[in-house]
Amino acid sequence: MPAVSSPEAVASAVHAPLREATFLQDKFGRAITDLRLSVTDRCNYKCVYCRTGNDGEQYAELALDEYLRLARVFVSLGIAKLRLTGGEPLLRKDLVEMVRELAKLRTPTGEKLDIALTTNGHLLAELAQPLKDAGLNRITVSMDACDAATFARITRVPGSYERVLAGVRAAQAAGLAPVKVNAVLLRGFNDDQIERFAEFSRHENVIVRFIEFMPLEEDRVWTPEIVVPMREILERLGNIRPVVALPPNAASETARRYTFDDGIGEIGIIAPVSLPFCGHCSRIRLTSDGKIRTCLFSQMDHDLYGVMRRGGSDEELAAFIRKVVDQKEARHHIGEPGFQKPSRSMVHIGG
Repeated sequence: MPAVSSPEAVASAVHAPLREATFLQDKFGRAITDLRLSVTDRCNYKCVYCRTGNDGEQYAELALDEYLRLARVFVSLGIAKLRLTGGEPLLRKDLVEMVRELAKLRTPTGEKLDIALTTNGHLLAELAQPLKDAGLNRITVSMDACDAATFARITRVPGSYERVLAGVRAAQAAGLAPVKVNAVLLRGFNDDQIERFAEFSRHENVIVRFIEFMPLEEDRVWTPEIVVPMREILERLGNIRPVVALPPNAASETARRYTFDDGIGEIGIIAPVSLPFCGHCSRIRLTSDGKIRTCLFSQMDHDLYGVMRRGGSDEELAAFIRKVVDQKEARHHIGEPGFQKPSRSMVHIGG
C-alpha cells in the first residue's frame, strides 16, 4: 500500500521553491516537455499482452509527498504535460489528493500543468467526477474490445467490460471529454474488433486509438506476426466509410489521426513498430519506484529516487535529470537484428 504522507510534507513537496530553471533538451535537440509518471505498478487486470496471469508479484511505489517533490522538480525544468499512469493508478487511495496538489503547480512561464491520466477504467465510474473536480484535464481509458466476452478473455477479469463502459460514460459526464479509448491490437485475440471500435467511436463520441502491439509484455509472447500494422487498420476502416486524414495537434503527437468522410468519429493509430515516431519524441518516464527511463525500450534505469533518498537537494535532483535526459536514445530498434526487449515489462515501466 502507498506510504502515508503528512499534510505538511505534501505542502512542502509542492510549494518549495527552486532557485533555477533550465528547460530540458536532449543531445538530438528534442525538447522534453512530457512526463509519464507511474504512481503504482499494481494492477487489478491481468491482460494477456501485459501480465503473466500469475499471482505473487512484488510491487513498489512511493509516498505522495515523494512523487509531488519529484514532479515539481521536473516541472521546474520545463515539463508542461504530466500523465499519471501505472499499473492502474486508480488503485491509489490518495490519487485525487495527488491530482489536486499537482494542479497547483505552474510551469516556469506561469502556465497551469496539463494533467492527464491513463486507466483501465474499472474504478472510473466512481472517481471521474472527483478527479475532474481536483483538476484533471484529460483521461485515456484502455479498452481492448467492444464486447464483453472478448474483453473478459483479454483482461482475465469477468464482468470487466460493463464496468469500463460505465467509466467511459462517467468521464464524459464529468466533463473530461473528449475521452480517448486505447486498444492494443493482437492478431488472433482482438483484431476482429477494428470495425466495432470504429462504430463505438461514432456512437459514443470518443476518440479511439489503435496501438500496435509492442514487445513489453511479461510473458515474452511478442512476435512480428502478432502485430496488426497501420496499413491493415486503415484498409479495414475504409470498409466502413472512406477515411480522411486529420492534421496532428502537435509535432510530437504519437497518433496519426483520422475521421470518416462524414466527419463523425475520430480514430488515432499509434504505430511504433511499423511507423516509428522517435524523431519527435518529447517524453520521459518515471517508474513507480522513482527511476527515470528515457525510452520504453531502454535497457537501464536511472535512480532519481536514490538521489533523493540520500538527501539530495532539488538542485541535485534537477542536475541528475538533465544528465539523464542528455543520454536519451535517438530511437528504438524493434525489428532490427540484435534487438533486445527492455529490462522491465510495461506494467513496471508505466504507460
